[in-house]
Formats: sequence, structure tokens, C-alpha cells
Amino acid sequence: MKPFLWFTLYELLRLGAGARGVRVSTGELAVLMGVSQQSASRRLGLLEGLGLVVRRGGAGGSVIRVSGEGLGRLEEVYLRLREGLEGGAGELVFEGAVFSGMFQGRYYISQAGYRGQIRELLGFDPFPGTLNVRLVGDYLESRRVLEGWPAVVLEGFRVEDRAFGGARCYRLLVDGVGGALIVADRSGYDLSVMEVIAPVDLRERLGLEDGDLVRLTFPVVGSSPGVVG
Repeated sequence: MKPFLWFTLYELLRLGAGARGVRVSTGELAVLMGVSQQSASRRLGLLEGLGLVVRRGGAGGSVIRVSGEGLGRLEEVYLRLREGLEGGAGELVFEGAVFSGMFQGRYYISQAGYRGQIRELLGFDPFPGTLNVRLVGDYLESRRVLEGWPAVVLEGFRVEDRAFGGARCYRLLVDGVGGALIVADRSGYDLSVMEVIAPVDLRERLGLEDGDLVRLTFPVVGSSPGVVG
């Protein structure tokens, strides 16, 4: 999202539009942001189109409220700013319970088109399968932040008459064992689930069964966790 849209959301939040709808005209918003009324109107239209604000017209100006998705975007900025200002390590840590998925991981990871890219881009030959983890606790804000981090991109490909979609990968440690989160472009899971690939069978290496809790650590962007072969 463009920076000027972040700042527009921020000004609306300052006006109280995060907790309830507030009545504000484009002229008033323009003065607050130091832009023309036309620019303020265009910014509101863009935010509304993205689903980041809800706007209802009326006499004396529109009643505007920042949507749940808009608040989530602002939370991402807050977390990044806090991370930079406080000088933290920048790692993201999640906890989740292991569960048996739809048993499709082995099929997809075994495809040469994925396997070759993983070897080339992530530096390990993946075990044919994924470890499925359902996150617990207050994970949503950090999960959204992770979505904005640079990812290793796996390109989609075609085998005969079958098309395979692309995916994004984020390096991580699962209880100290290196691997990567893989997020398919067309995933059947929501943000509460993480599918993990690694050069080893993580269930066997860590002695895991369904329901066991694991710790998923994503190092600060730019560092690279060691991979256990």
C-alpha cells in the first residue's frame, strides 16, 4: 500500500474513526493532511475500494470508520516502528499445535518443479511432506507482519495438462531445526495454519504427534537460520 494511504488511515485514526464512525468532510481532511480537497477525496476513494475504510455519505460530510482490515494494516506499521525504535532482534515467534492435514503435502513437495526450486533457492532438498501447525495464542498481528516480509518466491509451472501454482517461503526454525514456511498462492488454509517444509521429517526428528506444541521462530529479515540435514 502506498505511503500516503498509510498516513490517511493514521489521520482518520487520530480523529477517532478506529472505534466508531466520525463525521468529517474532505475539506477538513485535506487541511489536516496538507493536501488539496481533490487529493483527500481521491485517497478516501482508494481506501474505500481497498476495504480499509467504511464510508457513509450525509449532510456536512461523510461518516467514516476504519475497517477491521484497515486497523490490521495500521497494526503492522506500529509493530515495525516499535521494532525499529526499540532496537529489538526483529524475530517473530509463534507457538502452535501439530495436526494432520489433508495429506497433500507429500504429493506437491515431491513435484520436480517445486523440489528443484527449493533446492536452488532455499539450499536444501525437502523431505516429501509438510508439518502442519495450527497457531495458538494472540498470533494474528505478527502473522500479518510476516506476510509483509520479503519472501523466497517459488514460480508456478505446468506438467502435461496439470498446472501447479506458485508459493512464497519464509525461513524459520522449528524447535531449533531449520526449514521454511510455505504459503501457496491458492491455499485451503487461513492465517491460523502454517505448513512447514524441511530437509528432514520433522515429526520423526522432534518426536512429534498430533496435539504437540512447537515453537516457530522467524529470524530477523536478512539473517538465515542454519539448516539441519
